[in-house]
Amino acid sequence: MVVQPRWDRRDVLALAVVLGALLLPVLGLMRYQGPPMEEGFMLVFPEQILQGRLPHRDFLHLYGPGSIYVLAAVYRILGADITVERMVGLLQHAVVAVSMYALLRPWGRRVATPAAVVAVLILLLPMGLVAMAWNGALAFATAGLAVGAAAVRRSLPADRSAATSAAGVDVDPSVAETPGTDRTAGRLLALSGVCAGAALLYRPDLVLAVGVGVALLAAPLSWARRRPLLLGAGITLALYVPHVLLSGIGASFQGMFLEPVLELRPGRALPVPPSWGEIDGFLQKAGALRTTGWPFPMPALSQQIVLWFWLVPASILLVVAVAWMLWRREPTSDRARSFVPAAGFSALLITQALQRPDTTHLAWVTCISFPLAMAAVAYLVERRSAARPWLPPVIASAVAALVLLVVVPFYPVRTYLDAVGQTFGRNQFGAPITNGDRTFYFGSPEGAADAQAVVDGLAARARPGDRLIAGPGDLSRTNYSDAYFYHLFPDLVPGTRYIEMDPGLADAEGSGLAEEVAAADWLILTDAANTWTEPNTSAGARSDAPNQVVREQFCEVVVTPTVRLLGRCGPGA
Repeated sequence: MVVQPRWDRRDVLALAVVLGALLLPVLGLMRYQGPPMEEGFMLVFPEQILQGRLPHRDFLHLYGPGSIYVLAAVYRILGADITVERMVGLLQHAVVAVSMYALLRPWGRRVATPAAVVAVLILLLPMGLVAMAWNGALAFATAGLAVGAAAVRRSLPADRSAATSAAGVDVDPSVAETPGTDRTAGRLLALSGVCAGAALLYRPDLVLAVGVGVALLAAPLSWARRRPLLLGAGITLALYVPHVLLSGIGASFQGMFLEPVLELRPGRALPVPPSWGEIDGFLQKAGALRTTGWPFPMPALSQQIVLWFWLVPASILLVVAVAWMLWRREPTSDRARSFVPAAGFSALLITQALQRPDTTHLAWVTCISFPLAMAAVAYLVERRSAARPWLPPVIASAVAALVLLVVVPFYPVRTYLDAVGQTFGRNQFGAPITNGDRTFYFGSPEGAADAQAVVDGLAARARPGDRLIAGPGDLSRTNYSDAYFYHLFPDLVPGTRYIEMDPGLADAEGSGLAEEVAAADWLILTDAANTWTEPNTSAGARSDAPNQVVREQFCEVVVTPTVRLLGRCGPGA
């Protein structure tokens, strides 16, 4: 049975369910601990742009310019504030959820609605509402596929696959468009191209996934009909030109390709497959300390990560297999025109899971592949039980529930329920650190108190224009940084290009960090990452030159159990 996507009031109700699932934990997530480095640099990088500094040239940035330039525009209007940043993140999540619903709408509301809810549950896991570049790229990419599928439906004749496939007749997927096609189709294709280009402005490493998705989307169209799609993508991607000219060709190439692909990988890669007996990722070990309980038996956390990892290729293979079946059996159906491009896009996301299989990267892939897999399961069940139309969506939802509630319950359902509980005042997690009207939320109340003491001490002593560097206590192992301190002190100048700190970059010989430390006025050094251990090169120390400068030129000003403020030594220090 082919379901034609006729939208009506019931779709409004279905989307209300999906968005309700997204909004339910929002109040809790607004006060939830943010990842100190990742959310920190999403607050700081856009402000650096507003102050005239450029990504890749003046500060390390490992992605495309899209996300931070968009946030810079938002901050210009609404102010640089953690609530504003998280509202942008919420919007990104909402676009992914609505886009997944639209892509799966040809399968019926009973499949599309729970699938979009699953996308929400998984997407909220890694970093809450942080407006990360990956989430923005997913939002633009899925929106582009959904809008493009709607355009293709307007451009091509109605589905004829049921009759022709039953009769054993091959259907030409490049069937010509009907005369006088609605001009809206051209506009939608142009918008689809703009969205695809914007996704690559956020994350250029998505080029294969977006490229395959767009190619499969455009495959049934004539070259004339493809023109708006390609034009929209090309014009949007042309925005790279001013960025590269301003930041420099060499610096841009190094920041978007050499550093993240070649220099960073040895210190961030994790074993493939993950270890069965222990958690490999340091941040996942830290996150596992917050155990709010799960009432049912479940595998060990490390085992859940391994099972989740293997579910990535399993879900993608299932999705691709069903996409192939649709392409062969009903290539002109609405289902094929939306599902096949989405399947191609999903398949190429697997590189994220392979390069660092921690819970964040697994979620970034399966927030797309799991909802598509639900539609694939529904299709396979439908082929065996066409007389019972209620059964496919029930089986699809049951399989998803089995995976999320039995196989990997700690991730992400427990996290989601934890955030929902915090919305209603239960077990709240996030202590504020403030300076003036600026706030950042930290998980540990004790850690937040230590950070607040340092913030107060620096606020009382620093002068506008002073140079501040925030980093780990041992600067020969720059595995992480508390970049949020720069956000709390907008009148101070980041004294290093390594606002984001990574192993093999900031701590490398000749990185320039030692010279930057020597020119700084203030240092905030934290001990949180001193015990950072992962099965990669991040476990070792590198250049000790920055530590030598600290020992020779800086004195402690405020000392707490977890964080220290240091100023330059001199008379009266």
